[in-house]
Amino acid sequence: MTSPALRGTEAAESEGIVERELKIGDPIVYVDAHSKPHNALVTQVWKNMGGQATGCNLVIVSAEEDKTDPYGRQLERFTSVCHKSVQAAPGWFWCWPEEI
Repeated sequence: MTSPALRGTEAAESEGIVERELKIGDPIVYVDAHSKPHNALVTQVWKNMGGQATGCNLVIVSAEEDKTDPYGRQLERFTSVCHKSVQAAPGWFWCWPEEI
């Protein structure tokens, strides 16, 4: 179990969760506010002063069939999304596909 004194990237690293660097274009999983997972792509990585990722922006294909445009299903964007290891809520986080 993570020590309560550890937060963010330190907590994730102590659990062995952050094993690789998050990069733009990486396929990840976004878990929405209803705890439903969605395939996603990273569009921006936010890093702290030490160069460690603290969050990301991502894009998903809308799960709602009626949300379409001339290109097909609409895209939905989410910003400043943290990793599941630092999110207390059961949703609004990203994780690697193997962490689901």
